[in-house]
Amino acid sequence: MAEKGVIRKPIDRVLDPMARFINKSSTSGIILFSSALLAILLANSPWAESFHHFWEKEFSIGFNGKLLSKSLHHWINDGLMAVFFFVVGLELKREIMAGELSTPRKAILPIAAAAGGMIFPALIYLVFNRNGDTSSGWGIPMATDIAFALGILYLLGDRVPVSIKIFLTALAIADDLGAVLVIAFFYTSEINTESLLHAFVYLAILYSANRLGVRNTLFYALIGIGGVWLAFLLSGVHATIASVLAAFTIPASVKVNEVFYSNRLQKLVNDFRKAEPNDNPFITGEQLHIIEEIREVSKKAMTPLQRLEHGMHPLVAYVIMPVFALSNAGVTLTEDLLQQLTSPVTVGVFAGLLLGKVIGVIGITTIFTKLGWAELPEGMTTLHLVGVGFLAAIGFTMSLFIAGLAFTDATHIAEAKLGILLASLAASFAGYFIIRKACQKINVVAPVEH
Repeated sequence: MAEKGVIRKPIDRVLDPMARFINKSSTSGIILFSSALLAILLANSPWAESFHHFWEKEFSIGFNGKLLSKSLHHWINDGLMAVFFFVVGLELKREIMAGELSTPRKAILPIAAAAGGMIFPALIYLVFNRNGDTSSGWGIPMATDIAFALGILYLLGDRVPVSIKIFLTALAIADDLGAVLVIAFFYTSEINTESLLHAFVYLAILYSANRLGVRNTLFYALIGIGGVWLAFLLSGVHATIASVLAAFTIPASVKVNEVFYSNRLQKLVNDFRKAEPNDNPFITGEQLHIIEEIREVSKKAMTPLQRLEHGMHPLVAYVIMPVFALSNAGVTLTEDLLQQLTSPVTVGVFAGLLLGKVIGVIGITTIFTKLGWAELPEGMTTLHLVGVGFLAAIGFTMSLFIAGLAFTDATHIAEAKLGILLASLAASFAGYFIIRKACQKINVVAPVEH
């Protein structure tokens, strides 16, 4: 039912259910999974050849005779995914400054669990791929897909202990930081020192602007994209690293404190109530001026970092990640499916994710709690921890991304994708049902959201 005073139009009957669906915590995971499924179906359909060729079409940007040409697939991985990593960088900075990674006591357990969940998968992968070209894929099973993992968790409803959601989020964010470092140090091509130097000059400009109090997000976007990102792209260091570094230069302070904001807002609302209204659909000039002031003071009460993170989340969750999944998850199953399934790369990635992640997360967490170095979050049982270990094994987006960096051979990439998809699917089901069982054991019903 509409609130009194809210004017509803016929289009709202269509848009409101869509808005409710989009605002659900599990929606981004559902859309991501649907995009991956569509990619697999198209890659194994009569249109498979056209589907693969579409992503290889050349696309150029430039001016004054200077062109930067890459395939559509590369633009998605180097360009669109840079936006994804920028949001990851914003989340990292927020968590380090005032979140679950802000103090050693809060950070020690999720960071240790994330480290265990990265080391063990890499070691298990190398058991199956010790030598040759395939050994470079050790980084593929190290990553956790935060959107997918949290999407599965939120499917279980709001009665799952909040501490578990916080722990998984902190673990996944620490894992993201580890993945970024792995990409920077181990999956970087030959470095162009001059371009890299230019990148750090632009970063210094952004950092200086932050210290001087510049809060205009357009300024940071222009220098970040036209300077830092482009320079990194030309330097040989993967451009996604530029996004994370640029995110750390975004201001994370407010211009007015909570008390000032509350008092000012109350005065402006009172002024709006006293303003003489119009007897037509338009508001008066005085009312318009008050609304503009409310908007301006509200903007000053928010940090640019939070504004950007909040504003860019829908773009990343509902556009960039689904497009990435559509362009990267399309593995074509050959006639010799058994050979694909039993190849060292497929088995290494599958075992690395499904076994390595679970062993690493549960093992390291158990060691730290048994030795008294940390405590399990309140309300979290051992069975919950096992479920979280499986959810951390959902590699998907990050693993697919690293697979494209680790291999150049199309066969190895296809095998890696197969291992990622199978492991992520198995981990999703296992994590869901284990945590559901854990909730039932402590007499908490965790219904699926409708």
